[in-house]
Amino acid sequence: MIRIRLRRTGKTHHASYRMVVAEKMTKRDGGFLETLGSYDPHANPPAININTERAKEWIGKGAQPSEAAHKILARVGVLEPLPAPVKKPQPVAAAAASEAPAAATPAEAPEAPAEEPAAASDESES
Repeated sequence: MIRIRLRRTGKTHHASYRMVVAEKMTKRDGGFLETLGSYDPHANPPAININTERAKEWIGKGAQPSEAAHKILARVGVLEPLPAPVKKPQPVAAAAASEAPAAATPAEAPEAPAEEPAAASDESES
């Protein structure tokens, strides 16, 4: 499978990236088929230089962008942005379970006085 992904370049603690087309199983900084552009996250605003025509051509051939590459390609306008993650509503049973510890605290309070009279009766028998 062919992937469009980022290849790390630059100095220590000041990384920049090249967007490359590579086989999925190759190492992050290993061999690649073609360089599509560059991305510098430290610039203000982040510098993105991508050959959009070549990126569209590779996607048309079936190349799958990584998540980071997809976000950058969406910013440039090659792809549609990823949909925002949807939070799943908690099931009613899970909501009741989360309230159960709060309900257990008042239930423990009546048990404590019940033990005290038993302890007092033991002392009176001695």
